[in-house]
Amino acid sequence: MIYNFDLSNNTILVTGGYGYLGKAITENLLFHKARVIVLGRNKEKFKETFKDNEFFGNTLSFHYCDVSETQSIKSAFRDISKDYSISVLINNAFYSSGQSPENMKDDDWKNGIDGTLNSVFRAIREIIPYFKSNGGKIINVSSMYGVVAPEFSVYQNSPSSLNPPHYGAAKAGVIQLTKYYASYLGQYNINVNAVTPGPFPSDSVQKDKDFIKALANKTSLGRIGKPDDLGGVFTFLSSDASNFITGQNFIVDGGWTSK
Repeated sequence: MIYNFDLSNNTILVTGGYGYLGKAITENLLFHKARVIVLGRNKEKFKETFKDNEFFGNTLSFHYCDVSETQSIKSAFRDISKDYSISVLINNAFYSSGQSPENMKDDDWKNGIDGTLNSVFRAIREIIPYFKSNGGKIINVSSMYGVVAPEFSVYQNSPSSLNPPHYGAAKAGVIQLTKYYASYLGQYNINVNAVTPGPFPSDSVQKDKDFIKALANKTSLGRIGKPDDLGGVFTFLSSDASNFITGQNFIVDGGWTSK
């Protein structure tokens, strides 16, 4: 049998699927015929993000879910499972506060860890009962700063973009959590993998041309990532073509971490 990237029989949940990178992930999955349900807290932002998408209201929909609250995650999964058999969960959402490596407050540290790591744990834990019978796939989003430390010289003239310490620590935790659950859930035919994006600065950050040049120079390809560069790996990991892949971390960083 030759597997392809056809996702027409898949219902895929994407937390934070209306964000800068979430949008590209969602649209790539839709292009390959998946039914995508975006989980988030802001339905109006979802509508605005996808208002011109041809799949809107057909195979693309929104469901409220606050990943900071276990009960909200439980309710979302329960409600969706009444109408659809969930195939894939993509843990893309995160929240954080605080930035300073020296003056970060305890509450900011706790909030960043909760929003970047604990929220992923909560979602994994709550999806397990739905995947145990028929299998499924979990894809977690990490970061290159979960693999390597920031190159602080890049941020010297752009301090507002400095990556905070709890972000990298939590994203490293996401990679380990991925390996842990891949090992634990393999017996149930549940694949768990991570995708680690490199430099994908938002549109607002890209206004700082010197900073973008510094980021680009750190990659092997000499450029920053575009959202469309990221969507394909999620389609691959959601498809049958990845059925024998689990516990892996796919780094999409233009070669940043290999230099």
